[in-house]
Amino acid sequence: MLSIQSIRTFYGPVQVHHDVTLEVRPRQIVSLLGGNASGKSTLMKTVLGIVKPRQGRVMFDGADITGRPTAAIIRRGIASVPESRRLFQGLTVRENLLLGAYSRQDTQAIAEDLDRILTLFPRLSQRLRQRAGVLSGGEQQMVAMGRALMSRPKLICMDEPTMGLSPLFVDQVLSLIQTINAEGVAVLMVEQNASLALRIAHHAYVLQSGRIVLQATGAAMAADPRIQDAYLGRTETAA
Repeated sequence: MLSIQSIRTFYGPVQVHHDVTLEVRPRQIVSLLGGNASGKSTLMKTVLGIVKPRQGRVMFDGADITGRPTAAIIRRGIASVPESRRLFQGLTVRENLLLGAYSRQDTQAIAEDLDRILTLFPRLSQRLRQRAGVLSGGEQQMVAMGRALMSRPKLICMDEPTMGLSPLFVDQVLSLIQTINAEGVAVLMVEQNASLALRIAHHAYVLQSGRIVLQATGAAMAADPRIQDAYLGRTETAA
């Protein structure tokens, strides 16, 4: 579904990605792991057309979308749940959700999708008229996910979806990601908390200093001693 092919990106003279290759297959949850400044979020922005690579291609559903306008990429079926949610704080929950369907004209289907979103996120049905800025972090994350789904995407890019959430909401958000995926939506998830990401990932990549240094299934990655040492806090027992 999504194929990132030998991407090289730069911020001015500074190279961020070095021949990064990655793919997301239909109905997969793919996690992208890595420390701060490893290039994870920039890769997500490259997929969404916010950052244009100097070399390489981004293919989606067989079409080259490299560097195309973000609005055109969203219309093709990619949605975004950005880091820190990026909601319109002064608008209501309902208004924020409907903004996800801004490029659609099918009014009846939009209303049906809104009902479906409220079934998926029943907590939001009680908050529809409240301004997004007064919601808890977990509730705002649900709005951001619902807004993405309102575009009827084939793929959702999620940037740090559990950041700043309480443990209760973290579990809820991970469960919701799995539910969305079970309905046929592929997910590319940037996540710094490897133990959470690998809990639900079908496949995972590790990005380090702008290079993919490891890839495997989520289960294999979680069992890899290198990942346990670097990301999962494994402690060695003295002999």
